[in-house]
Amino acid sequence: MSNPQTARIVLRFFLGTYSLSWKLVLYNVTLKVFRKCKVLNSAEELFDEMVMRGVAPDLVTFSTIIACARMCSAPGKSVAWFERMLEFGVQPDDAMFAVMIDAYGRVGNVDMALKLYERAKIENWRIGVAAFTTVIRINGTIGNFSGCLNVFRDMKAHGIKPNLGCYNTLLDAIARAKLHWEVRSIHQEMLRSGLKPGWATHAALLRAYCKARCGDAAMNVYRDMKVNRMVLNNGLYNTLLSMCADVGFVDEAVAIFEEMKRSKDCQPDSRTFSTLITIFSKYEKVSEAEATLEEMLDAGFENDIYVLTNLIQCYRKSNLVNDVVRTLDIIMDLNIAPNERSCSCLLKVMTHTPREKHDKAIRCIAKANPKLGKLVKLVMKADREDECFKNEASELFAHVGNDVRKA
Repeated sequence: MSNPQTARIVLRFFLGTYSLSWKLVLYNVTLKVFRKCKVLNSAEELFDEMVMRGVAPDLVTFSTIIACARMCSAPGKSVAWFERMLEFGVQPDDAMFAVMIDAYGRVGNVDMALKLYERAKIENWRIGVAAFTTVIRINGTIGNFSGCLNVFRDMKAHGIKPNLGCYNTLLDAIARAKLHWEVRSIHQEMLRSGLKPGWATHAALLRAYCKARCGDAAMNVYRDMKVNRMVLNNGLYNTLLSMCADVGFVDEAVAIFEEMKRSKDCQPDSRTFSTLITIFSKYEKVSEAEATLEEMLDAGFENDIYVLTNLIQCYRKSNLVNDVVRTLDIIMDLNIAPNERSCSCLLKVMTHTPREKHDKAIRCIAKANPKLGKLVKLVMKADREDECFKNEASELFAHVGNDVRKA
């Protein structure tokens, strides 16, 4: 039977015919129809009805409702019904505990999910691929990347064949650890198993190679995605651009940026423009950096301290003192508060600019960090053996970050 309305009619008929002992069986059979039809609300209403009629639920009752909740992608409901079992004196079996590993993991109860998983290993429960995948995801989220690999090996040792979702979850977790050799090995194993990589697989590979700064490998995945007509989102495009900034792929970054602009699915955002300006600034491509900034402003995005700091660094490396001063004017006019990185950059600028042009840099620094601004003024006009200077410096260096100390 696959019609929940018909199932209710049949149930009503038989309830008036059979004894109380048979009524539990009738309710459980009807619940299984609701599970098959994925009507969780009806299953919950039927449970309330059976309890009201004095029919005590058993393990089959709860396992059916929990399975229905899983099929409806409602892990919170699965957990809620699991935790009601003790209320009715029903003890879960090993299969139920194994199922709940996935449910607890999906609702974010990491401790309970891992506790059940450890118990499963000790008591040798039969765990499905969904539960193993959830435990891999949990370990990845908490940064236990060796744990991800151990769980994956445990799964295969138990004869459970990983599916595409499991491989993608593992790849995504290992990508965060920058273990690109493990990513490559897992990907090759997946291909040998006969599974066809989809968008999620390519996205995980791209993130992994980008984070590990494997430029050629990342670009190969990108090209493969384009050949297979897979649509990249802004996150993946920006991850690619950040990798290009790290490894010096300037031409590739420009090509990716132009590809984004031609895309119907996503356009460059503020992070895209900012990263491209960073790339041009890093490699002293002044005109390209300025043109990108102008394009960014035309697109409706605003200047921020990160972009302007990169421009200042570009001008400093190119000995364009007047442009440094002009950018400082923009920072002051827009009332943008410099951060520690920009303060570090401004300190470096002061070592390459005439003394008479230091005032604006000092005012910018003082706006972000009054103590640092005061110390810089003392450096400019005081004897470094002066006791006041020493005291100010000692107090300041106890509170500033590494960027400013290095500067």
